Amino acid sequence: MKKKTIFIIGTLLIGAVLLSACGLMEAQGVSPTSERYIRVSGSGEVAVVPDIAYINIGVHSEAEDVSSALEANNTQATELTEALKAEGIEAKDIQTTNFNVYPQTRYDNMGQPVGTSYVVDNTVYITVRDLTKLGKLLDSAISAGANNIYGISFDIADKETVLAQARELAIKDAEAKAKSVATVAGVTLGQILSIDVSTPIYTQPYFGYDTGKGAGGLETSVPVSAGQIVVSYTATLNYAIE
Repeated sequence: MKKKTIFIIGTLLIGAVLLSACGLMEAQGVSPTSERYIRVSGSGEVAVVPDIAYINIGVHSEAEDVSSALEANNTQATELTEALKAEGIEAKDIQTTNFNVYPQTRYDNMGQPVGTSYVVDNTVYITVRDLTKLGKLLDSAISAGANNIYGISFDIADKETVLAQARELAIKDAEAKAKSVATVAGVTLGQILSIDVSTPIYTQPYFGYDTGKGAGGLETSVPVSAGQIVVSYTATLNYAIE
């Protein structure tokens, strides 16, 4: 009976020690069943020269009455469209994005209202697929009556290929870092537990160009440089440790 009592007490003590150890591990954020792993992050980027551009080109007209403002604007807009087509822009790449008609009060030098004029704004969104003609295209647009040209943005026609290249570089960079860390730590990498790839980041040139209302006095042969677009990814990999 005495030996049985000692055995029971010993068993309870061992259980208490194990429970205490488990509690300590959980308090320190370690689970006794958690898998050992290495987490690494890699980056990859690809720089390419843009091969496509988007431009907002507009015609701004003012007159004493609505009919005259509309007539003047329609004439200018038609001439602008014809000039763009003459430069090789297809009809599908010319899209109207804004058309506004509104009254505008005129004031004298003393700030007193002296009358009302009417303003018409017509803006088209242009896709340029041959960047070698971009400068000449802007010349022709200005000559045809465009007096509002907003910022030009550049892009890549085959974007998916560039995205795939940058993503692959990021994953390979993470793999190389994992192997290096494992070698230094003296452990063996197991299977990949998870892969987390960030959304792509685009770093691209921005050409700010606005003719305002005094476009007639601008020099022709507008110089435009497309620069480079840099596409980058970050990839995080979790490897099991064997």
